[in-house]
Amino acid sequence: MTTSILQNILHYFLHFGFPFVIAFIFWREKWLKAGTIMFFTIIIDIDHFWANPVFEACRCSIGYHPFHSIPVILLYPVFLFFSKTRFIGLGLTVHIFTDWIDCMIMKLNCT
Repeated sequence: MTTSILQNILHYFLHFGFPFVIAFIFWREKWLKAGTIMFFTIIIDIDHFWANPVFEACRCSIGYHPFHSIPVILLYPVFLFFSKTRFIGLGLTVHIFTDWIDCMIMKLNCT
């Protein structure tokens, strides 16, 4: 498998599957609710549609898109400290961490 395929598998698993894994490990009695809330934090990727072009293979989303900007990213972990927003905060933090991993892989592969 090429690096690109492995990168995509990792990226999409971390976005779509990992929230449910985290939920199952830490909130087994309500894993589906927790996982679903964390899963739906993918909505922050709506800011990708505001870019021109919408997709660019070697563009790191961190620092480029509005909901992926450093000032906004610094707010996401704050949600972890409140029980009503904990799953949202964790989902957003995992989302950004996933995108950061993707950026590091791109840095190695893109010129």
